[in-house]
Amino acid sequence: MDQHKRMSIRVTSLINLRRDWLQLLSYPRRQLHGYKSCIVKERKALLELKEYMVSRTYESYLDYVLPTWTNDTKSDCCQWDGIDCNLTSRRVIGLSVGQSFYHQPLLNLSLLHPFEELRSLNLSTWTQVKYGSFNGFIDDVEGYKSLRKLKYLEILDLSSNAFDKSIFPFLNAVTSLTTLILHDNSVTDLSIKELKNLTNLELLDLSGNDFHGSIPALTHLKSLKALDLSTNYYSSSMGSMDLQDLKNLTNLEVLGLAENNLGGPIPIEVVCRMKNLRELDLKQNRFVGQLPLCFGSLKKLRVLDLSSNQLSGNLPSIFSRLESLEYLSLLDNNFTSLFSLNPLTNLTKLKVLKLSSTSHKVQVETGSTWHPNFQLRVVILRSCNLENIPSFLMYQKNLHLVDLSRNRLSGDIPTWLLANNSELKVLQLQEYSFTIFQIPSKVHNLQFLDFSANHIGGVFTNNIGRALPNLVEMNGSYNGFQGQLPSSIGEMKNLSLLDLSYNNFSKKLPRSVLTGCFSLKYLMLSHNKFTGNCLPRGTRFTSLLKLTIHNNLFTGKIGVGLLGSTRLSFLDMSNNRLTGAIPSWLSMLSVLEHLLLSNNLLEGTIPPSLVDLPYLSHLDLSGNILSGPLLSHMGVLYLFLHNNSFTGPIPDTLLEGLSILSLGYNKLSGSIPQFVNANDIRILLLRGNNLTGSIPRQLCHLSTIEVLDLSNNKLNGYVPSCLFNLSSGETEQEMFGALYGIFFNLERFKLDIYKFTFVVEELVVQYKTYGEIGIEFASKQRYESYTAGRLEYKGVLDYMYGMDLSNNELSGVIPTELGDLPKVKALNLSHNFLSSSIPSSFSKLTDIESLDLSYNMLHGSIPYQLNMLTFLEVFDVSHNNLSGIIPQGKQFNTFKESSYLDNPLLCGPPTDISCEAKNSTEEANNGGEEGNEAAIDMLIFYYTAASVYVTVLIGIVVLMCFDCPWRRAWLRVVDVFIVSAKHMMS
Repeated sequence: MDQHKRMSIRVTSLINLRRDWLQLLSYPRRQLHGYKSCIVKERKALLELKEYMVSRTYESYLDYVLPTWTNDTKSDCCQWDGIDCNLTSRRVIGLSVGQSFYHQPLLNLSLLHPFEELRSLNLSTWTQVKYGSFNGFIDDVEGYKSLRKLKYLEILDLSSNAFDKSIFPFLNAVTSLTTLILHDNSVTDLSIKELKNLTNLELLDLSGNDFHGSIPALTHLKSLKALDLSTNYYSSSMGSMDLQDLKNLTNLEVLGLAENNLGGPIPIEVVCRMKNLRELDLKQNRFVGQLPLCFGSLKKLRVLDLSSNQLSGNLPSIFSRLESLEYLSLLDNNFTSLFSLNPLTNLTKLKVLKLSSTSHKVQVETGSTWHPNFQLRVVILRSCNLENIPSFLMYQKNLHLVDLSRNRLSGDIPTWLLANNSELKVLQLQEYSFTIFQIPSKVHNLQFLDFSANHIGGVFTNNIGRALPNLVEMNGSYNGFQGQLPSSIGEMKNLSLLDLSYNNFSKKLPRSVLTGCFSLKYLMLSHNKFTGNCLPRGTRFTSLLKLTIHNNLFTGKIGVGLLGSTRLSFLDMSNNRLTGAIPSWLSMLSVLEHLLLSNNLLEGTIPPSLVDLPYLSHLDLSGNILSGPLLSHMGVLYLFLHNNSFTGPIPDTLLEGLSILSLGYNKLSGSIPQFVNANDIRILLLRGNNLTGSIPRQLCHLSTIEVLDLSNNKLNGYVPSCLFNLSSGETEQEMFGALYGIFFNLERFKLDIYKFTFVVEELVVQYKTYGEIGIEFASKQRYESYTAGRLEYKGVLDYMYGMDLSNNELSGVIPTELGDLPKVKALNLSHNFLSSSIPSSFSKLTDIESLDLSYNMLHGSIPYQLNMLTFLEVFDVSHNNLSGIIPQGKQFNTFKESSYLDNPLLCGPPTDISCEAKNSTEEANNGGEEGNEAAIDMLIFYYTAASVYVTVLIGIVVLMCFDCPWRRAWLRVVDVFIVSAKHMMS
């Protein structure tokens, strides 16, 4: 199973940050001691508001609706969650109702009228889906003027709901508003008139909606200082000209246009007019061209994020005037030549510097004598073709994060970065050519270290645990480390993630690691050469969530040391040399979701207790020596039991809830059952057993099947014509974009990078493990492994549709209805007793890549329409009784003679039999046969005439030898005939 790790910079929206923008909540807040409760009127109103929320919430979520708001008279309502009170007046000034799931998601605004001094109202739900969140307002009395009652309301947060433009008439009445947050709703457009009365508005967040057409005109909002229009994904045809309506917002201090699919040059005529700008976020668009010179005139600019565009050129020298700049991100652009950082020399306030190029052609130039005047907190110089560590880093003493990944650095890992920066928390040095890893002896507080995918060999430094005792995550995978794992790792009491997979470690796991790393949550040691017993008694991985030790040389029974890992969710011990039975105590790992024990030497039966694991979805026990009958129900999603020695029939309930079932190459017998509750099955592999009887028509009702393999059995009878129903329609998984595979997101390490107006940017280290679900299926005349995709991308298996009925005893005709399988990519009916012609309907198999009909008794010609199958790579009709001309053109020009062997009546390329010569020979043969037939007819006539003459003559002679009445009568007849003849002649 491949592991794909990524480190990302994530921007996390936080409601408190939006509030902090203007520090509007400077009102006195409640204190912990000596405080009186809120007034009775508002307490009653709060309980009425809760009752309203409860009445509209789905029953399963009722326990989460404002649980601290109780009727207890001793309960101080100013202490309730989501309530802020004024210390003097005891009036509610801040109200947050929290998230819930509403089946009637309209909010009656009249319930808010009792809170006359309310200044901050938070209705954000922060759910992951729109379903069940607020989508509108109502007030049967006040109507659109309802919110006018809240005349002190300044902050209104409606984020993460399903509101659309229908709420704007309500909002337009709140003229006191200074902050309006509509992030992550369903607003599609906004006109000037709809918010024309909000003249006091200073902060407007419209990010994460779905605006169409042009960017909304907001020129009437004269007081506006912060505007976020990010993540609206405007039309791809929109360019800088569509931003012209923003150019009159000259008082703006913060402008966010990130993730909007905007193209063309950066609109300097808009941005460069905003002389008060402090934050400008244009990341993740399609802006092209060079960095604008006019940016140098934005003297107040503190944040400039131009990452993930298509910008080119160099850093303009005029950037040296940006004396207030603290944050500069130029990540993931298209810089292609020498790139100088010299304009940044005197920017003394610069704290964050990020640069990378997607072209991999940029060459960052710093100069060996360059001594900038800034002290960075974060430096990212990724994919910059660096051959040496930039010398200016020698003078940085306050670094918290260093990322120099994917460059051309080599030699020793620069441990002096640790010595110079005592506050360094994150060091990223992956995908280099470093060969030596030597940690300094001085203790450091580093928390995250990634030196994966280098060329470091030899023995891992043994003092790693003593030098870096506070490490939280360490990734040294994809190197060449040898020898034993350092025992000092057991001294890392805070270690949460350890990935040393894909190395050459050997010997046993040190006892100190097994007992000392009790904070480990993620341990990845796969693809090494570790030996000995696996996780023996005494192992203290009590916090473990994921363990992958596959592809090693572990022996013995599955260790009872796992008994203490009750939080374990992912366990992969496949491809080792484990023996004994599958322990029944695995059922005590109650949250286990993925259990992979394939390709070991395990024996015995499947413990019935495994069925009791409530969350188990993926079970792979293939490639062992397991035996006995199959359990009637497994309760998983993916079940792999192939290459074992299971016996007996297949239970008719086994497919219940299954998406993939692989039972190939066992010793199963009986007929294919009439499966029940099999509505979810997509891949059914029964190859290589002793199954008998006919293919049940009930299989045709399993319309979600995409891969069906019944080959190498003893099935007989006809091929059911109804098999065309398989995967005939769009499955539910396709409609919702579901893919095969395992997604395991390990997001454990975070570090705040920078605090913006609207968001906090965090470093998020994510280990996204995609446990690829793989199957083996005969396609293109060989068994191939097909694996599923990752969450973002589909893999081969996600597009695989196939049917293999080969090597059975099937007879009769090939149903023409099989041509109605337009998605099928591989169809194998070979090695049977089929005796019909090849259906011309196969020309409708437009996606087919492999068609094998060999070793049957097929007759007739090969349909010429098959040359329209443009994806066909393998075509085999050998060893049949086919005749006629082999089709030519397109894919048929690529097939070799072996595809047509042992069909003596076929002619044309690629065989040596010429259809013209064959026709001439046949004509000549036909003419000779006609002459021979005439000669034979005359010969038969002669023989027949002679035989009759001789027979008659003999009969007459014999009759003349006897004296009897009929002899005398005959002689009288002859005398009469002679007399008559003479009379006629005379």
